[in-house]
Amino acid sequence: MGMQLIEVYIPKTQYDNVTPALEGFSQESVWKAYELEDRVLVRIVVEDDDVEDILDYLEAVSSLADGFETILFPVNTYLSRQAIQERDNPKEQDEQEDDDQGKLLRASRQELMHTIEKKSKLTLNYTLLIIFSAMVATGGFINDSEAVVIGAMAIAPLIGPAISVSFAAVLGDVFRLWRAFLTLAIGFVMIVSIAAAFGFMFEEGTETTQYTSRTMVSFADIVIALASGSAGALALLNRVSSGMVGVMVAVALLPPTVTFGISIGQTLWIDTYWSFLLIMTNVTCIFLSGIIIFFLSGIRPMKWKEEVTINVSRVLSFIVVAVIFVTLVIVLLLSM
Repeated sequence: MGMQLIEVYIPKTQYDNVTPALEGFSQESVWKAYELEDRVLVRIVVEDDDVEDILDYLEAVSSLADGFETILFPVNTYLSRQAIQERDNPKEQDEQEDDDQGKLLRASRQELMHTIEKKSKLTLNYTLLIIFSAMVATGGFINDSEAVVIGAMAIAPLIGPAISVSFAAVLGDVFRLWRAFLTLAIGFVMIVSIAAAFGFMFEEGTETTQYTSRTMVSFADIVIALASGSAGALALLNRVSSGMVGVMVAVALLPPTVTFGISIGQTLWIDTYWSFLLIMTNVTCIFLSGIIIFFLSGIRPMKWKEEVTINVSRVLSFIVVAVIFVTLVIVLLLSM
């Protein structure tokens, strides 16, 4: 089990009210230092599982007065007599491992929120990577080079906004949901535009296996997209590198979008229909699997039981995605 360090500046006027509540949380070590005239710096070392509860409390009391500030640091090493004894006790280690095996391990909601804030914004880096990945992927389609297409998927930053949509839906955060969705949609528009331009100029692009394999939809594509969305959600939950997982998500999103653009550029409307159906199927599966993983991991808004509006948004988001998924499966069955 990992540990983290919470540093919180507490106004002296609130110190006597806040510290008894902080002492009620599970913690490994606490110490304080008077660094400012009007505030007290308190440092708390806690296990990963307890971080979110403490941050939830500090988030709530921060609105009581000016001066509250909270900072979270990862702890690479923590040594104390008790920690060493627990580490050297095989029985306690086995019990901890048994507890971890029965649940989805994840970072705190606050840490995950910070991550999706970065991943769901439309930035210059995101725009340039989308443009370059679209150009490389389209060139790979024209030359029928699988290696080039894989390279394009490695640099396509589509995992961020795609997984952020699912995360925001579980939180019932409409603003962040639409921002992430808009970022993803703009990425799609840029990819389609570039692919359409290439398709207009190079007719041979439609004769390659890279193109023809994306002009049909099968249930294997649904499985791949569901697995990709689940892997992306788990990568975010555990704060692991999303490089390889990003390729998985790009497999489901980038090639079909390039195919869609090329087919538009060459006015191949039947291929346009099938590639669009594949895009919609993959996007919906990624959203749906991400929502399910985040929900099972215990991601909740801070006051989700009391916030009726948030509950409605969460349920509505899941229903909309599920209805679209079922509709696409029906359309797929009727088209086969």
